[in-house]
Amino acid sequence: MPSAPRPSPHGRPDVLVVGAGFAGLYLLHRLRELGMRALALEAGAGIGGTWYWNRYPGARCDVESMDYSYSFDPALEQEWSWTRRYPGQAEILGYIEHVADRFDLRRDVRTRTRAASAAWDASDRLWRVRTEAGDTCAAPYLVMATGCLSVPKAPGVEGLERFGGRVFHTGRWPHEEVSFAGRRVAVIGTGSSGIQAVPVIAEEAAEVTVFQRTANFSLPANDRPLAPGEQEALKARYREHRAQARRSPTGIPGPRADRSALEVPEAERTAAYRHAWEHGGLFGMLRSYSDLTTDADANATAADFIRARISEAVDDPATAEALSPRTHPFGTKRPCIDSGYYTAFNREGVRLVDLRAEPLAGAVPGGVATARGEYPADDLVLATGYDAMTGALTALDPHGRDGVPLRRAWAEGPAAHLGVAVAGFPNLFTVTGPGSPSVLSNMVVSIEQHVEWITDLIAWARDRGTGVVEAEPAAQRWWTDHVQEVAAATLFPRADSWYTGANVPGKPRVFLPYPGGVDVYRDVLEGVASSGYEGFRLSRA
Repeated sequence: MPSAPRPSPHGRPDVLVVGAGFAGLYLLHRLRELGMRALALEAGAGIGGTWYWNRYPGARCDVESMDYSYSFDPALEQEWSWTRRYPGQAEILGYIEHVADRFDLRRDVRTRTRAASAAWDASDRLWRVRTEAGDTCAAPYLVMATGCLSVPKAPGVEGLERFGGRVFHTGRWPHEEVSFAGRRVAVIGTGSSGIQAVPVIAEEAAEVTVFQRTANFSLPANDRPLAPGEQEALKARYREHRAQARRSPTGIPGPRADRSALEVPEAERTAAYRHAWEHGGLFGMLRSYSDLTTDADANATAADFIRARISEAVDDPATAEALSPRTHPFGTKRPCIDSGYYTAFNREGVRLVDLRAEPLAGAVPGGVATARGEYPADDLVLATGYDAMTGALTALDPHGRDGVPLRRAWAEGPAAHLGVAVAGFPNLFTVTGPGSPSVLSNMVVSIEQHVEWITDLIAWARDRGTGVVEAEPAAQRWWTDHVQEVAAATLFPRADSWYTGANVPGKPRVFLPYPGGVDVYRDVLEGVASSGYEGFRLSRA
């Protein structure tokens, strides 16, 4: 049984952590193992990060439960039991809370504490973080564990203040139960949260009107309860499975395709896609063939297959066509997984409004208006997405050497060495920051790798009496250019997506994650560590 929470040791922490989700909690555990004191500042009233805030109807992970979990402790992975193939929000949050209690992590978390500003004090070689309440915390190191999808972007809907009904954002859903029984609901946005929420809301509401800016590719989750013995069978080989995950391109074990989609007969290709559609999960179809993310003609074969499935699922041909993506290649936006999204439009009272055909005018007192007219609604659900990967970092806007703010340093786009450190910002590290695989992978695998690498570097510097660690500008330029070069060799830049910041007006357009693969990226970071952290400038305290 976990010990009862107890106060943190007196004295200044060695490391300040911002965020108490998967990344922040593992940081606390790892730093404690390395003999360092850490304090996590968490804006929420509880731990959990993304899974504390995202409680919208249908909220569910798109990575299977037995992969979307920590691997650092073999006993932990044996003792915890999942109930479903894809875990819902409540089950994931329950798992995170279990981990926090098991390792007595809550004593080093200060909840209801939003970090408002951070500045590097060169004279004392400390990061000083000021909270919204006006308190100041200081430590030699600052690690941002703020998550890639944690800051909702401005919804871009004019006149919200005029709307007379309830307004909800999927990323900041109320913690109390929300009933839509008998109500008319307008949902704006058809990214992952909108696609997950619509079928659940449609089961209860009198009417649901979905406003779609861009049709997205969505794959069936094929979610189900885990069968008897299924979990035990994987647990028996969990160590091998975890090792394969760490050396896979996506952080999820699976076969590697070695053939082009264009070199096999159509019948064989269709059978492969159908198997992936019925069994494959998030990345199953993308790894059916070797060139789906690099060759437009090969990609079109998968996109055509999915559009055909949409036409089969949706009764009304015009609605089916509007739901069929034609503006970006398959996979260049993170594919969604759903439970009955397309068939929800066959329900009486559920309709789609294509905002490319009739642009959104804004909210009005009684609903939502487009260029063609008004749609009545009692409730408005904003599924309008996030300022991805950089939003939480620029919101805090830490000031580095000579008082330079991060927003200024990133005015033309984020630049970070290896996705973990920024030149000019000593002793500041980012977990799954821009320039790392992060959102192109199983996030827990990428989080664990970053936490272990960052904490190893901090411990290495400590053991050598080094007080300041900073990315070298030349190394940062090399890595930032490399990320863009790898992206340019793929189809990813062809999509206006949050991968490139295109969903946030005024945000610099650069490809944010590293598309070279978790396995390749791991090799690079291991090589840097074995070289004595080449590309980093270290100086003594």
